[in-house]
Amino acid sequence: MQAKKRYLLVSVGVALLFLVYLWALQIGDFEQQEQRHHHRRHQLPQYPDYYQHQSYSLSQEADRARPRAPLPRRGLSKQPARWTELNQLLAPYLEGGEQEEDGPQVHHQHSSPRERRSVRDNLYKNKRCRMETCFDFARCQPHFGVYIYPPQRGDEISPTYRKILSSIQESRFHTEDPVKACLFVLAVDTLDRDRLSPQFVQNARTRIQSLPTWNDGRNHLIFNLYSGTWPDYTEDLGFEVGQAMLAKASANVANFRPNFDISIPLFSKDHPLKAGGTGGADGASARDSPTSSSRRYLLVFKGKRYLTGIGSETRNALYHIHNGDDIVLLTTCKHGKDWEKHKDSRCDHDNQEYAKFDYQELLHNSTFCLVPRGRRLGSFRFLEALQAACIPVILSNGWELPFSEVIDWRKAAVLGDERLLLQVPSMTRSVGRDRILVLRQQSQFLWDAYFSSVAKIVLTALEIIRDRVDSVVSRNRLMWNSLPGGLYALPQYSTDPARFPFYYSLLGKSPPPQFTGVIHTVSPLQSHPSPVVKLIIAVAKSKFCAQIVVLWNSDNPLPPRDKWPSTSVPLAVIQGQSKTMSSRFYPHDVIVTDAILSLDEDSVLSTNEVDFAFIVWQSFPERIVGYPARSHYWDGSRSCWGYTSKWTNDYSMVLTGAAFYHRYYHYLFSSYVPSSLLSMVDHMANCEDILMNFLVSAVTKQAPVKVTQKKQYKETMMSQGSKSSRWADPDHFAERQTCVNTFSRWLGFMPLLHSQMRLDPLLFRDQVSMLRKKYRDIERL
Repeated sequence: MQAKKRYLLVSVGVALLFLVYLWALQIGDFEQQEQRHHHRRHQLPQYPDYYQHQSYSLSQEADRARPRAPLPRRGLSKQPARWTELNQLLAPYLEGGEQEEDGPQVHHQHSSPRERRSVRDNLYKNKRCRMETCFDFARCQPHFGVYIYPPQRGDEISPTYRKILSSIQESRFHTEDPVKACLFVLAVDTLDRDRLSPQFVQNARTRIQSLPTWNDGRNHLIFNLYSGTWPDYTEDLGFEVGQAMLAKASANVANFRPNFDISIPLFSKDHPLKAGGTGGADGASARDSPTSSSRRYLLVFKGKRYLTGIGSETRNALYHIHNGDDIVLLTTCKHGKDWEKHKDSRCDHDNQEYAKFDYQELLHNSTFCLVPRGRRLGSFRFLEALQAACIPVILSNGWELPFSEVIDWRKAAVLGDERLLLQVPSMTRSVGRDRILVLRQQSQFLWDAYFSSVAKIVLTALEIIRDRVDSVVSRNRLMWNSLPGGLYALPQYSTDPARFPFYYSLLGKSPPPQFTGVIHTVSPLQSHPSPVVKLIIAVAKSKFCAQIVVLWNSDNPLPPRDKWPSTSVPLAVIQGQSKTMSSRFYPHDVIVTDAILSLDEDSVLSTNEVDFAFIVWQSFPERIVGYPARSHYWDGSRSCWGYTSKWTNDYSMVLTGAAFYHRYYHYLFSSYVPSSLLSMVDHMANCEDILMNFLVSAVTKQAPVKVTQKKQYKETMMSQGSKSSRWADPDHFAERQTCVNTFSRWLGFMPLLHSQMRLDPLLFRDQVSMLRKKYRDIERL
């Protein structure tokens, strides 16, 4: 027995020694290979396809255990890598290489995992940065100002970066005083950090670090669309970002610093500065209504196919699920100067099929649009799908989706897995009609609210940072993911969604049953009783009236209290410090109700008209509801917008001389509208009512509501020759034409919508007894 034990122990010991010997041999062989590999990188030409394949396969090592779709064999991997073949294949890359959709290539990058880790660690030295550790909140009190460094001599700024800087300069956040700045934005163009790109800025590191307030990037925001280059497409920017925040496209979850960096979408140089192209919901190119749940195709894609390297596996395997019927996935090898030298057996057939289909036709006739990764994680296909109301099916593992900090993408897109490509058809077929409709509507909302222009992308990034800075006053997810979106729901007004007119129905609430009459007065009280006194008495008799506020913007002294009528509701007279037209929409604290009845001093309304209009407003609390209507039209002969006051069955504005709206619009008007437009309105003493209509229509995407036609409504009861009457000015109408075009340029589009709806009381003008009618006085006017 003892001999057997000794024999067993000796055997185990020998086996262990043998295993140690084999392990030592492998280590030695690995070090020799690393040395040979390092020597070849410095002494011999590189083989792009080989190293590109190696870098991708190494980065995906951990994922190999999971099942994948069968992939086509790559042509270059079938033959041994002889140096003569390498030199032949290398030539086209040294001459410039093929241009991929995400940027140019470079022929000296990182191929070993060690070198890639070194680049990543160098780039993200402050990888643990968060707002509470790498941001100076003290700079943001009391205002959130954004400062742009002045450009230096020799600075070359791309058109796309100019759009970004212009969006900030025209925003309400911009400041020209660095002392008042909370956030700093570089004048150095950092959008394209691909070393062979024409837009690549040299010496960026030196120029950035020499900035007087750089401070290791603290409180700085850096915009970037393209980083790294072929073959690895790392996130190397060519300089250390330090403690600066990155607003970056194609952000990788592994390097993304949550609650610090911001993921933005990859957008093309043609992306519009403001508002931009309409989406599938109202674009002229849309083939069907966004409310339709069925389109001709189920799933489509049209794009480049990469034979090897990063981004090649998914795109090379798309033919496995393409059926040419309801799933149309088209790829082409025909890109780059020398694509024919590298094509495989499927390229010719793929190229022929690719040419048969129009890309826009596919986009607008498909329910789902595949969004596979390109060379980088992000792709232009993402925004193209959103714009076309085509539900994105995202196949880009590790991509931090744009604005994912605030946007719930599960409500607007299908999130797939690159490793489960063969399951995509069944996954899309299993989505029901009702769910498709919800996804499409949400994708259209997100496109319009945050992605339809460069300005909206930039402003969304700034608003996210602003919410972080003052987390106590910030938007919740409901505000970000519901109409009208985070850019129009300002949390400084309230953090409670129930205080906003847009969320009443969503929260199952009704607007409070009271209003405040706000009367704008610019003329002295001369006659007895004056028109404004008559108006106060009529409004105060309304059973829904809670209070009346008179805004005294006249140059004459404020009349004594005994000159004002006695009313059953509180009457407050406010003397404006700045007697301007825009001040009539200032959010005075004295106004306590959600509903406001805005009135000109010369408006002629009966109590019945007030009551009926308020009842209508309660059904449309997010819109302007009132009496005097106007319209706009496109003047083709002058290539500009026109303004008309003609009585027709069509209108697009309800003037605020006699209209109800929610008091939130007072806050939005004062906080959101640029100071330049407010100054314009005050200088002309005109157009403030048009500007309010533009703002409300831009927010709601809906037309105002007109109530019972009132032929007797007059815009003024004063003498047309009166100097105090702005309506007597012969230039008044011409100014309003100018305003319509100026306001549309501010927004980048025309927000006003035409409507032919007019709401009348029950039995209005019916041949029945007047005693049966609730609002009898309206019909007699």
